[in-house]
Amino acid sequence: MTNPSASNPVPPPTPPGSGTSGTPGAPGAPARAGRREWTALGVLMLPLLLVSMDVSVLYFAIPQISADLEPTGTQQLWIFDMYAFVLAGLLMTMGSLGDRIGRRRLLLVGAAAFGAASLVAAYADSAETLIAARAVLGIGGATLMPSTLAIIRTLFTDRAQRSKAIGLWSGVMTAGVALGSVMSGVLVEHFWWGSVFLVNLPAMVLLLILGPILLPESKNPAPGRFDLLSVPLSLAAVLPVIYGLKEIPSEGWNVRYVMSVTVGLLFAALFVHRQRTIESPMIPPSLFRGRGFAPAVSLNLLSSFGMMGSALFTTQYLQSVLGKSSMEAALWGLLPTVLVGVAAPVAAQLVQRGVNRAYVVSGGFVLAACGYGMLTAAGTDSLWLVLAGAGVIAAGIVTVMSQMMDLALGTVPVEKAGTASSVLETGAEFGGALGMALLGSIGTAVYRHDIPDAAPAAAHETLGAALAVAPQLPGRAGDALVSAAREAFTSGMQAAAVAGALLLLGAAVLAAVSLRQVRVRETESAEPEKVCV
Repeated sequence: MTNPSASNPVPPPTPPGSGTSGTPGAPGAPARAGRREWTALGVLMLPLLLVSMDVSVLYFAIPQISADLEPTGTQQLWIFDMYAFVLAGLLMTMGSLGDRIGRRRLLLVGAAAFGAASLVAAYADSAETLIAARAVLGIGGATLMPSTLAIIRTLFTDRAQRSKAIGLWSGVMTAGVALGSVMSGVLVEHFWWGSVFLVNLPAMVLLLILGPILLPESKNPAPGRFDLLSVPLSLAAVLPVIYGLKEIPSEGWNVRYVMSVTVGLLFAALFVHRQRTIESPMIPPSLFRGRGFAPAVSLNLLSSFGMMGSALFTTQYLQSVLGKSSMEAALWGLLPTVLVGVAAPVAAQLVQRGVNRAYVVSGGFVLAACGYGMLTAAGTDSLWLVLAGAGVIAAGIVTVMSQMMDLALGTVPVEKAGTASSVLETGAEFGGALGMALLGSIGTAVYRHDIPDAAPAAAHETLGAALAVAPQLPGRAGDALVSAAREAFTSGMQAAAVAGALLLLGAAVLAAVSLRQVRVRETESAEPEKVCV
């Protein structure tokens, strides 16, 4: 890697905050991005879309995988969950590594690993091979997500343009999760289960070809030593917490899952202590001293709480309450994402026109709370109301997420953009798991309270179990159980929606207070960041 020469110049990013505006030609103003940078953004969106799709791409493939590979129950769970666990556990490590070795380099290495693992997964001949391939996919995803966001920070030095780019990033990431299940259903219906992995290959090949041409290399010029001990500590902090929180909604507050969360929190305390006491920490505590970064991480976590908490109920509602097939539910579930494409650009325009970011973010939380309010009015036959509520929630949450990512990246030194991105995304993983755990637990508690005492024991556990046991009952007892279980689930969803709305209204107040004095004045780098070709 060499510094740019006169024959092939790639100017280093102007130090943020050095100009009074992004107007071309203004003294010291950040350079505005042109066609090359926006084309590069389009290339970055491909891996981001696929990484987010891979979270849900197995929804329809699991039955065929089970028939072909005959995994045990435990292996089937690992096939489904391994990707998300590894992704969440390695985000901080990869973000810090990218700042040290170069974000473009890490992105391309991750793309190669993601593509190779996709090929292995597509033709896996055993459950063990598929689990291993899913783990490598998680490693690749952990390199791609923070790298794409950090490279956006380098590509777009003009504040207004960067805000638009991050809005697009947020929309693509959110839409990818919904699109993954639909893509899975279409591919499995017309091909075989391995095709859900092969679809990754063209995008990764395109990234490997165009990335070195369009993307500038950038890294921290003085990163210090990489702390190897922080890697297992971060894994031990993240994985048990994510695992416990994801299991609680379906299994309840089992001692095993509570202990898992507790152990993770203890390792998290050790991780934080190490970051505060060593000379070259993986996550520098100074990031959180910058005005705006800590509120951005906290509010982004709360927004993810709201998003995943609602998705837990709306997905089950479409399938188990309304009786839609998995494919029908996935297609209906795409409708709420239409509003996502509008929300982030509108939020960016409001901030650029002088509206205080605190009010835009508070408005996003209030909007999402209104979506939860719509869910409180849902009955057992309220398709359009539930879809509208989910869409309003998604629009409000993406408004918050896009602004928090923009704020966080704008208030940290550019040389630490990868680390900052990984902290944001790890916080979002925690928030999503926490939303599923807490709101899921509220819904489950109400469901179990409302289900008739005379119902079979299995029906008291979940709506899915009630629907499974109902055909075994004589006469009209099965129909009565189905009706009662659907009513109980809907009541649980309503109760969880009340809790979600209250939490998001509280988040709106927190945003108004914590962000009111945070301006868009950005932190300058301690040293010019190294930008290479």
